[in-house]
Amino acid sequence: MDFFINFIFKYGLIAMFLIITIEYACFPISSEIVLPFSGAVASISNISFLTILPVSVIGGLIGTSFCYCIGRIGGGSLINKIINKYPKSAKGLQSSMDKFHRYGKFAVCFGRLIPLIRTYIAFIAGAAGLSYPHFLLSSFIGISIWNTLLIGLGYYLRENWNIVGAYYSRYKE
Repeated sequence: MDFFINFIFKYGLIAMFLIITIEYACFPISSEIVLPFSGAVASISNISFLTILPVSVIGGLIGTSFCYCIGRIGGGSLINKIINKYPKSAKGLQSSMDKFHRYGKFAVCFGRLIPLIRTYIAFIAGAAGLSYPHFLLSSFIGISIWNTLLIGLGYYLRENWNIVGAYYSRYKE
């Protein structure tokens, strides 16, 4: 994590954009740390909240679109392989896909606000065949809410942003 912290301090808004994009592309970087830290650095660096927020949302949409495309291209075949290897999983997976087809747009939007689900919802949306415009709009709403909360928290805490990291570390176990 020190690499990302130094990278953000050195390259500012560009680094924040790149790291947020990578985090939303399902790389193992915690948004619960990156987003508040980006907000704190933006605040300390006199970068307006109304600048960092859209930059983070655009980065999030680009990153999550990558996962959506992977799900769209290969998600169905991966799910079929799982079913073939573990036939007992067929009923549960089919039920999950049926529910996703019924609530897809809402699942994407609200899934963005739930840790772990928010990481994989793009892949599932692609695999389920949710249209890209619906996926993008639902993701935009969910990402905007999530990023506003976490970046706002960091922006508000400023020099005390590490409090967020300490609480996150304590309660993630």
